[in-house]
Formats: sequence, structure tokens, C-alpha cells
Amino acid sequence: MITNISLLSVWVKDIDESLAFYTDVLGFEVGDDLQLGPDFRWCTVVHPKQPEVHLHLTTPSGPLPDYLIEAMRRAQDEGGLPGVGLNVDDCRATYEDLRAKGVEFLQEPEERPYGVEALMRDNSGNWMVLVEKRDYVPEDFEGVDMG
Repeated sequence: MITNISLLSVWVKDIDESLAFYTDVLGFEVGDDLQLGPDFRWCTVVHPKQPEVHLHLTTPSGPLPDYLIEAMRRAQDEGGLPGVGLNVDDCRATYEDLRAKGVEFLQEPEERPYGVEALMRDNSGNWMVLVEKRDYVPEDFEGVDMG
């Protein structure tokens, strides 16, 4: 029986630069950082409040086929890969803090039926959503344009 999620992979351009971004800018901690052979590095970060979930920072590389590696790198360059969603206690304050640290935002904090949301990119171009959650019911979405 599956009991929980323990690992999510995030495709990054450079593991060292992403490790610094996720730890120094976002406040994650290093989980594992191991060189497993000449061509493979296992590097994860964890959030201090959720250490059981590791984000695996990995580059598009073998054993993926070359055509897929190239496509993923193009998607990274275009900023088109999804990343992760992050819960925050105060979306507007977190937005200001991260913006002051140079984080690129695609959307400033906006009210949504489910809370306050902002959309940013990590340093590899992955989309990340920040959400200050609040309780809602399906009726809260009636007539709401989410575009």
C-alpha cells in the first residue's frame, strides 16, 4: 500500500546553481548530495517543515534519449517546465521577500477563491506557484475567470 509521497524530481540546468537557489533563496536544506559515478549526481533538498519529502534536483541527461534531452533543454530555456507548488503563510510578504532576492515572478499575488496565489520561476525556468490557502467550497468558483 502506498503511504505517502517521498520524492519529486525537478529538472534543472545546473545542479550547483539550483542547490544554491533552493537553499539560499527558498530556505530548503540539503538532503542528499552524492556523486554516484562519473556522470550521475544524486542531489536532493528538503524543506525543514517537511523533511520526509525530497526534491531531486536533476539535469536532463542519460539514460534519457538525446531527442528528449534536447526537448527538455529547449523547454527549460523557454521557461515552460512545471515545477512545484509551495504553501506559504503570507503570500504577499513571501513575494516581496523573494522579489528582493531577485526571483523572477510571472504573476504578482492575486486573490483566488482558494487563497492568495503568486507565480514565479526558479533559476532554471521552472514555474512555481506560491499559495496562501484558505477554505473554499466549489460554489466559490462560479463565474470566476482563472485566466
